[in-house]
Amino acid sequence: MSGITGFLGIDVGGTKVAVRVEGAGADPYRTTFRWSAHGGVADDMAALARTLAEVRRHWPGPLRAAGVAMPATLDAAGRVTTWPNRPSWAGLDLAAELRAMLPGTEVACADDGDLAALAEARAAGLDDLLYLGIGTGIGGGAVVGGKLFPGSARGSFEIGHLVVDRCGARCDCGRVGCVQSRASGPAILRRAAELRDAPVEPGELREAWSRQESWAVVAVDEACAVLAAAVVGTAELLHPSAVVVGGGFGDAFPEVTALVERHARALARPGRPAPPHLPARLGGLSSLHGALHLARTLPIPVSAT
Repeated sequence: MSGITGFLGIDVGGTKVAVRVEGAGADPYRTTFRWSAHGGVADDMAALARTLAEVRRHWPGPLRAAGVAMPATLDAAGRVTTWPNRPSWAGLDLAAELRAMLPGTEVACADDGDLAALAEARAAGLDDLLYLGIGTGIGGGAVVGGKLFPGSARGSFEIGHLVVDRCGARCDCGRVGCVQSRASGPAILRRAAELRDAPVEPGELREAWSRQESWAVVAVDEACAVLAAAVVGTAELLHPSAVVVGGGFGDAFPEVTALVERHARALARPGRPAPPHLPARLGGLSSLHGALHLARTLPIPVSAT
C-alpha cells in the first residue's frame, strides 16, 4: 500500500468524529473517536492529531487531499465563528490546524449538511434534491441543477435554523423556535423525557418506539411534523425532485422518513403535492462520503504534479 495515494474524508460531529481514507486498489480504512465531554479546543485538537497519526500508520502512502464536513458556522475564510456544541472552537482555523497535522495534504472544509446533500444526490442520480440530516443538530442541504445551493461561497443551507415556532423553545443558536430546537436528536429526547416524566436515553427511546409506547410515539411524531413544515416551506422555493432524510437519528429511526412525508402531504396545497421522501442511501455516512467527494475534487497544486 506504500505507493497508493489516499483521499481523506473527515466528518466532524457534535459528539464524535468519523474518518475514512480511500485509494485506488486498496481497501478503505475507517476509524472513529468521541470528543471528550468537557475538553476544550486544545484537547480536541490533540485527540484529532492522535487519530490522524493512527491513520498515517495504517495508510503509509501519501494523502493527497482531505475534505472536512463541519457542523459549525464558518466564515468566508473557513474559520469557525460559532459552534454551540463546542463553544471553545470559536475563532479556530481548522483547515490550518489540519495542514499542520498532515504536511503536504490539501485541506478544505465545508458544511456537513451541504456535503451530505451532494453525496446523496450523486447516490440517487438526482440533480435537484433537498436533504435533511437529523442528529445532534438538524443539518440540511440542497442540490439544484446538480450543484449545491446557494453554494459554499455564499454560505451553508441552514434549514435547521428556519423559525417554525416564534413562541417555541430556545435553540442552541440563541434564537427561539428553530427547527433544530424541536426536531434534533437531543430535542426529541428532551420532549420524550417531558412526556415520560423521567430521563430518556437514545436506546430507551428506540425500544419504547418499537413497542409503540405513547410518550415515544408522540415525541418522534411531533418532531416529524416540525420537519415536514420546514420541508414544505422550502419546497415552495426550490421545487426539489425528492427529499432525502438521513443523519444519525434518521439512520437509527428509518421510520421517520415515512412520518415526515405523511405530515408533508397533509400540508400540501392544491396543485403543489409534496415531493417524494426517500431514506438516505448512505445512511449516517452521507456527510463522510460528501467529505471524500470534496477531497477528490480539490485542485492539485502545480508543485504536486
